[in-house]
Amino acid sequence: MSTTSAIESLQLLLAAAQACDSKKAEDIRILRLDPSESGLTDYFLICHGLNTRQNEAIADEIEIQLKRQFGVYANSVEGRRQAEWVLLDYVDFIVHIFSEEKREFYALERLRKSATSLTIADLEAQLKSLTSPGKSAPAKPAAAKAPAKKAVAKKIVAKKAAAKKSAVKKPAAKKVVAKKAIAKKPVKKAAKTTAKKPLKKKVIVKKTAKKAPAKKSSRR
Repeated sequence: MSTTSAIESLQLLLAAAQACDSKKAEDIRILRLDPSESGLTDYFLICHGLNTRQNEAIADEIEIQLKRQFGVYANSVEGRRQAEWVLLDYVDFIVHIFSEEKREFYALERLRKSATSLTIADLEAQLKSLTSPGKSAPAKPAAAKAPAKKAVAKKIVAKKAAAKKSAVKKPAAKKVVAKKAIAKKPVKKAAKTTAKKPLKKKVIVKKTAKKAPAKKSSRR
């Protein structure tokens, strides 16, 4: 089995075991079969429920999660109607969902004495060891990031050029506004001067009207 296929099968097996755990399956066991006895599959995932409804719910959850996460369907499904021993065949591993009585009767764990018992934590550790990057792996991400850096540098240069253009255009707009303001000022001054002239004439008329009676009193 290649490394990629081993990672894929472990990911599927781990997702199936987590689905069992999410539905409160009892005594979840993962058996890695001995290579001499693994003609049909590599792993057994064994658990049991407290009743047939729970067994059906566990089987449904496994199928839903593997379809949703990986787009994988079971090669065959057996025993769903009675739900006392539901078998889901995913080629690299087989899921056995028992009732408590059937599990004790068939005792698959005892029949497979040469198998290695694993936990969910053991599967997670194996996946981490297989997917951890090697010494030569970081070279690829560095090469992939180089074009991204160039694109970012081009964007920065384009932004600076646009900022310079806008800075050149803004003073021209200010000059036009200043010219318009200068042109309006003489008009306002002229309006003020024309408004003040009639007031001066009225004052003179009033003064002359007051002086006339004073001369008549002196003659008498």
